[in-house]
Amino acid sequence: MVMAVTILVLGFYLLFPVILLLVLSFNVADDFLVPPIVWGFDNWLESFRDPRIFEAIRNTFTLWFINFIFSFPIAIGISLVLARTHIPWTHGLEYLFWISFVFPSLANTVGWIMLLDPDVGMVNTALELLPFVEEGPFNIYSFWGIVWTKLQSDSVSYFVILLTPAFRNMDQALEEAARVSGASKFGAIFKVTLPVMISPVILVTALQLLRIFSGFETEWILGASWGFFVYSTLIFNQTSQFIPQYGNAIVLASLTMVIIAVIFPMQRWVVSRRHYTTISSSFKPGLIDIGRWKWVVLAFIILLIGMFTALPFFVIIVGSFMSRVGFFQAVPLWTTQHWVEVFTDPIFLKGLRTTTILAFSAGFGSPILFSLIAYMLVRTKWRGRRILDATIWVSAVFPGIISSLGLLLMFLSVPGLQFLYGSIWALILVVLIAGNTTGTNIFKGVMVQLGSDVEEAGRVAGAGWFKTYFRIVVPLLMPTMVLIGMLNFISAASTTSSIILLASRDTVTLSIIGLEWASPELGRTENAGIISLVIMVYTLILALIGRHYALKLGLRQDMKVARRFGVTETPASSTAPAPNV
Repeated sequence: MVMAVTILVLGFYLLFPVILLLVLSFNVADDFLVPPIVWGFDNWLESFRDPRIFEAIRNTFTLWFINFIFSFPIAIGISLVLARTHIPWTHGLEYLFWISFVFPSLANTVGWIMLLDPDVGMVNTALELLPFVEEGPFNIYSFWGIVWTKLQSDSVSYFVILLTPAFRNMDQALEEAARVSGASKFGAIFKVTLPVMISPVILVTALQLLRIFSGFETEWILGASWGFFVYSTLIFNQTSQFIPQYGNAIVLASLTMVIIAVIFPMQRWVVSRRHYTTISSSFKPGLIDIGRWKWVVLAFIILLIGMFTALPFFVIIVGSFMSRVGFFQAVPLWTTQHWVEVFTDPIFLKGLRTTTILAFSAGFGSPILFSLIAYMLVRTKWRGRRILDATIWVSAVFPGIISSLGLLLMFLSVPGLQFLYGSIWALILVVLIAGNTTGTNIFKGVMVQLGSDVEEAGRVAGAGWFKTYFRIVVPLLMPTMVLIGMLNFISAASTTSSIILLASRDTVTLSIIGLEWASPELGRTENAGIISLVIMVYTLILALIGRHYALKLGLRQDMKVARRFGVTETPASSTAPAPNV
């Protein structure tokens, strides 16, 4: 009964808009949103005649592949170091990668434009002062400029913040067994640690591919001006024309189903083909000592973090106090007028209130919802699990702007749902369930590591399912729950495409305000940069508070078992239980 109700509720919310959009893709009427409906195949035929479609898909896969081959090895190495080695300031460094991920894509892109613009970029301008340099060598408005900015904004950071908790759940006894068998420290990592971690690695890789397909800000700002389109920007181009081509855009968005058709069976095959349990009642925490190399690794990580966040952040701060960004000849050059304009604008306070409501709703509600769904998929044998899993994956088919259109049509066409349009409840519903594919699959990757004997011990002690789940399973999942909660908190605070068609002037958010101010029509780039900084600082402060309490819960690799049990030393053969179990 629980599974049936879950499938019906989620299926209606997640799949009905998709089905509605697919049906309407055959509507060839001149006005897509106004009756009467004229059925036909013209939208599909015209879409596949457009050579830009195949070029955009090729560009998207190329961008993902280049990002992957650069970011994946770096992120795997950093995740291993942060989670499994003795390195100073581990949790602080991990949080700095959260900062890099939180830093808005729009602000990051603007920062690198100010640095690498071929005409007025600060780096190019400085190099042109050299006697042997006639023209600045860097051009951010290029394919490699997009690749560089994507790497800086979230590619490496996305892998690190999602993989580090999984690597932290690694049982040291497995690596010790490899060492006893003659393997070196690095040999144990490549022959034991990485193979055992293949389940979360494959899941995160698949999610990164979907993330590339929904990426928008960087690709649009840096590529559209010279005709470079990827999947999401071409859809936006089709829906933002004077006469929107909604039918063609929906056809293009439907091609994501082909990607899901490949990713979904692959990740199920990887998860089901072998056991990846790393946490059981005999869990043994511990870290690897890499000796003097820790200082070299530490310096490399600090350099990356500085390049990812500190540099563009500094540039945005400087630009917010300039009369006109990039014009160093302006008189006066420096001013605080932009800050005064932002904080005295009534719409800013309205946007801050709406953003706060949405962020807290997503931050607290989504981890509980996604963990329960993942529990049903991984820990039960109920019928319908594959249907529920497929529903979760199919919900990632459409990018934000198309999903927003589908929800808009659903709210307007389904009797009894019209009151949701333009209300704060519609936006809460959107952000609460947004990211369900990522959140549920991250929880799945962690739950396959939990041994069943952990729950069985609670049941033997007389606890029912409810008490066992919230007293044993939830504490073990707490770092991941906080991770997912903060990711959704951050996403809800900065989301634009998924709510822009559903928000009204009374429910406008800071991200929508920033997008409007950054548009060429208004040209308030400095004010838009300030909005991005407000969103970032606002979310980071709350994320820091959440992580402070989360680190006191769950598994602690760096917590000495001797302190817990009041002994001076834990024997090598000891199998002390996990501290919070």
